[in-house]
Order: sequence, then C-alpha cells, then structure tokens
Amino acid sequence: MSQAELTREVARRVFASEFNDSTYTFKESDDERAPNYALLPTGDRANRVFIVGTLTETEDVGEDSEYWRGRVVDPTGTFFVYAGQYQPEAAAALRDTEPPAYVSIVGKPRTYETDDGTVNVSVRPESIAVVDDATRDRWVVETAERTLDRIEAFEEWEAEQEAPESGSTAPTNEYAQMAREQYDSPVVNYRNNVIQALEQLEDAEGETDDAEASA
Repeated sequence: MSQAELTREVARRVFASEFNDSTYTFKESDDERAPNYALLPTGDRANRVFIVGTLTETEDVGEDSEYWRGRVVDPTGTFFVYAGQYQPEAAAALRDTEPPAYVSIVGKPRTYETDDGTVNVSVRPESIAVVDDATRDRWVVETAERTLDRIEAFEEWEAEQEAPESGSTAPTNEYAQMAREQYDSPVVNYRNNVIQALEQLEDAEGETDDAEASA
C-alpha cells in the first residue's frame, strides 16, 4: 500500500467553520483515480473528514429519486450533508433519524460552485450513526486539539518564512504554503473558533451541573 493510500484513510477532525472555508480542492497526481483533497485553511489536506454534531433538520431534496440533505451543527457552525442512491445506508440514516439528535459522520468533502461564483462545501457521508452527548463532547475536545496542532505547525512555518534564522533550514509545510496562497482568512480565526467551541462546551457542562445540583 502506498503512502498516499495510507494517508487517504485518515478522516480529519475539523470544525464546521474551517470546513466551510475549505473551498480549494486538488489532486496530487494526474491519475484519474487519484484522490481529491480539500485544502484546510490551517494547513492540511483532507480526503475524508470525521464530524460530530446535532442533526437539526433533514429534507428529501431529490426530484426523480430520494436525495437527502441534513444540517449538522457544531459549536462553530453548520455542516451540510447530502446522501442519495449511491450512499443508501447514509440516506436511510438521514431519512429515519428524527431531529434533533447527535450524530457522528465519516465522509468526503465535496465542493459546488453556484452561478454567482460562490463555492459551497458539503459532506458526502460514508456512514452516519446516532451517538450520545458524551461522544459529541469528546469530539469537540479532540477536534480542538487537532485544530490547534495544525495552527501551531502553520504558525511555526509562517514565522520561519517571515524571519528566517541565519543558517537555519526553514520547516517544510507544503499545505501551509498552499493555504496561505489560496485563502485570505488568517489562522487566528480558527484559534478563536477553538476557544469558542471549548467555552460553549464548558458552559453546557456548567448548566448540567447546576441542574443536577438543584434537582
């Protein structure tokens, strides 16, 4: 198995705010079977993503056959998930799950350019499962950690580009370089999203503790 195949199996944890900004896609070879990657603004590539959030709405938007759209909300924004006849199990999950419900989803990023040139990013799910609040909370914490790891690597690379030390070898981070070329959004925005997500989680836990104490 090649390194590309090994990497392709990794589902990146990413918050909705960053995922929806991941509008640039690319392949790393001319092979027509080569995987498509979404470029994350924090400097990584994602062929697959792992998300957990609240399924707040489902709708069959298909015309000739079922084509389900789901809205999945995390502390930073909304993922849009689409599944049809080629993802029968995921489509069935969207059809049969009554919102609101916590769900975990593994899927592939997909981009679509509208008539006005706006690029929308969505998830084509491979699997959808209903989960409990503890699973959702754990995902928020782990996604915050992975996002901060990407941000720190990006900032380390960026600092070296702007003020290289004499005789040093700049760290190579090709995806950070691509992100800086393709996107205008500074990575500090995503650090702020991490803080927002963790604070929201902490507030929710505090409310739960208060409710239990007063029960």
